[in-house]
Amino acid sequence: MTVVLTVISMVVGVVLGIALAVMRISDNSIVSTISRGYIWFFRGTPMLVQLIFWYNIAALYPTLSIGIPFGGPYIVIGSANALITPLGAALLGLSLNEAAYMAEIIRGGIGSVDKGQYDAAHALGMNSIQLMYRVVLPQAMRVVLPPTGNEVISMLKATSLVSVLAISDLLYSAQIIYSLNYRTIPLLIVASFWYLLMTSILSYFQDKLEKHYGRGFTASVTTKRRRLAMRRTK
Repeated sequence: MTVVLTVISMVVGVVLGIALAVMRISDNSIVSTISRGYIWFFRGTPMLVQLIFWYNIAALYPTLSIGIPFGGPYIVIGSANALITPLGAALLGLSLNEAAYMAEIIRGGIGSVDKGQYDAAHALGMNSIQLMYRVVLPQAMRVVLPPTGNEVISMLKATSLVSVLAISDLLYSAQIIYSLNYRTIPLLIVASFWYLLMTSILSYFQDKLEKHYGRGFTASVTTKRRRLAMRRTK
C-alpha cells in the first residue's frame, strides 16, 4: 500500500505539476493567477490537515454534484462518503499537495532552458505545445530530475501520514501489530528499516537517471575545462 500510494500520488502530482507550471508562466493573467493561488494554498497548509479535510469532506458536502453556480441546474453525482473513501482521500491529499511542489520544480527547469531554443523552435514552425513537449521539457529534465527524485523519497515517507485515516500502509500495519503484542520499539525499528530499504532503492535509480540525462552536459563542461587548461598551459 505504501508503494501504491507513492507511485499514484507522484504520477498524478507530476502531471498536474506540468500543467500548473505551464499555467504559471502563461501570458494570460487569469490562468497565471489561478496557478499561483493553487500553489500558494497547497504549499502553505500542512499535508496532514489536507488529508483530514478530504477524509471529512462529507461533513461539508454530503452530496457531490456538478452544475452552474448561484442557483443553476445541477447533476447529483452521489454521496461524498461513498465516492471519497479513506483511500481516495489519501490519494487526493497526497497528489494535490505534491502537484504544488512539482509545479515550482518544473517551472524552475523550464526557466533553465536557453531562450535561443525557443527562437529556434519557432523558426522551425513549432506551436507552443510542440515547443514545450519536444524542446523545453526534454532539456529541463536535467534540472528537474534531482529535486523530483527528492520529492519521490519525501512522498514515500509522507505516506506514513495516512495512518491517521486507518489505511493499512507500512506504519499503520506496524501500529496494529504492536497494539496487540506491545512491542512498540521493535516494530517501529522494523518499519524504519523498510523505509530505509525503499528509499535506498529509489536513491540508486535517481542517481542512474541523473547520470543518463546529464551525460551531454557533463561532457560539454569537461571539454570546456580541458580547453581552458590547455590555453593556460600554452
